[in-house]
Order: sequence, then structure tokens, then C-alpha cells
Amino acid sequence: MTRFDKKTVIVTGASRGIGEATARAFAAAGANVILAARSHDAIHKIAAEIGGTALACAGDIADPAFSQTLVDTAITRFGGVDILINNAAALQPIAHMADADPAAWSELIDINVKGVFYAMQAVLPQMVKQGDGTVLTISSGAAHHPLEGWSAYCASKAAAAMLTDMLHLEYASKGIRAMGLSPGTVATQMQKDIKASGINPISQLDWSDHIPPEWPAKTILWMCGDVRDDIAGLEISLRDENIRRRVGLI
Repeated sequence: MTRFDKKTVIVTGASRGIGEATARAFAAAGANVILAARSHDAIHKIAAEIGGTALACAGDIADPAFSQTLVDTAITRFGGVDILINNAAALQPIAHMADADPAAWSELIDINVKGVFYAMQAVLPQMVKQGDGTVLTISSGAAHHPLEGWSAYCASKAAAAMLTDMLHLEYASKGIRAMGLSPGTVATQMQKDIKASGINPISQLDWSDHIPPEWPAKTILWMCGDVRDDIAGLEISLRDENIRRRVGLI
């Protein structure tokens, strides 16, 4: 696996699940890691456990000022930012469209779409200046296939996937690599919430059907490593056995 010594990585939604596993994996590979999430206590605990140059930064990714704070912190503490992992995402409301709470629907869009855009926009000046940068956004099968009760989540993931395409279109020539990872179903709190909803086939899956969060974390490091130029502009699916084999998961 590629080393990331002297590289600085921002991971959003780093308080649990894929985000936490990714922050730990990058730190183990030598990177400076900024853990971002709303859960102040959780990310400070994780950063303390990681030690070294792991730094917790609590705030709301739906606030554009917070994304700028993350970048300013990366520049002040580590001299810049090399990799952004857009992982923060909300799932609720799970409801049929006629029954969905408009406020909750809007709040999800603020996190899953606007939050991704704000983070991308914040890192671009620094990455363009240095002529190099990688932006990886966690995607989903829900970005491409409708699922009952998930109008907000599906719409938001489709929008985030398009933002990845736009970033590649506009900034690939300036040294920015934009890519997406669709990890499949992962054994996280989100899957427990899906199970509890009882809506659509995903909620009927057994816990043993889900992959551990360490799998997408390892895949993210692989994507940001030596193969990053070859897969720039693409969305990689962890359901693909060939990808799992290349990453070393099977």
C-alpha cells in the first residue's frame, strides 16, 4: 500500500464508520489527518487515539465557513492540503415522498450536496496553486438507482456524483483528480438505521451481508495512491470483484 508521508488529508464525517476507518488508515500510512465532524467528543477521542499529527476539527459541513476553516487549519498546521475525502452524509428522512418532512429533506440536501460542494470549493485554490490534489467523494448505488423511501438520499447522491464529474471536467487540466467510490452496503450505524426503517430491499439485508468499514477505507487509500491518475474522473464500485482483488481484499 502506498505511503502518504508528508501528505495532508481532510476526512469529513470522521466520527464513525467509513470516515473513522479512513482517518485511521491514512494516519497509519504516514499522513497528516484532519478529522471533521459535528461530534466534537467523538472526533477528539479518535484523534487522541491516533496520536501523531491527527487533528480534530468539529463543525457542520453544511456551513461553508466550516469548510474554509478546515482548509485554513490544514495550511496553517501542515502547509497545505493534498487529499479531500468527502464522506459526511445524512440518511434521514426515510419516507415516501408525500410523507417526507420538507425541513428534514432540505437539511439532508444541505449536508449531502451543499456540504460536498463547499468542501470542494474550499480546497480548490490551494490545490490549483500547488498543481496537484485529489478529491474523493463517497458515492452510492443510490446515486444511480431509485430506492423506495429514499428520495432525498438518492437525489443527493446523484447530485454529489455529478459534482465529481464537474470537478473532473473543469479542473483535471490543473492537476486535480476527482473520483468517487461506491462502497456497497457497509456495517455502520447507517445500516442499522436502514434496517430499522423496514423500507425497500436494503433494509431486509442481514448484518452479515455488509462489508466492514475497513474495506472501503483500504480502497480509498488505494484510489488515492499509485493508481490515482488512471482512475481520475471515474466512480469505482467496491461490488466489483476485480476491484476487491486489486485492492487486496480478496
